Amino acid sequence: MISDQDKIHLRRCVELASEALEAGDAPFGSVLVDSDGQVLQEDRNRINSVDATYHPEIALARWAAQNMSETARATATVYTSGEHCAMCSAAHGLAGLGRIVYISSAKQLGEWMADMGVESPLSINTLSITEIAPDIAIEGPVAGLDDEIKSLQQRFVKQG
Repeated sequence: MISDQDKIHLRRCVELASEALEAGDAPFGSVLVDSDGQVLQEDRNRINSVDATYHPEIALARWAAQNMSETARATATVYTSGEHCAMCSAAHGLAGLGRIVYISSAKQLGEWMADMGVESPLSINTLSITEIAPDIAIEGPVAGLDDEIKSLQQRFVKQG
């Protein structure tokens, strides 16, 4: 169940995704929140400005592994604009982070790209979080906000 507090953090993910797009990166943003609802860290995609592996979800997992206790990580939540890719799902699981709440799913992203005639340039399979890290509690997609993410993805494709 998505709470009003969850929606606040998800709204910030949309803002971070928009910042990424404006900087020339793919529109993804993520926020790490502790069990008390305190924002600990946030980041945006930087695949063009840093490197192809700089996804915000993996950056937050790295930060958490270096700065949080095992217990704190297990009770934290990662909010993100898009469902974790396989790399980020693995990092999340290996770091021992808790719940994930995402706005749009990998399946939705694939459908949006197909509708725009975009073929994935990646030679990797798209897997759900549960296929990589089956014990992580996940919630998503989030209706309404997913339309905003779709719009950002469409703008990203048009920028080419």
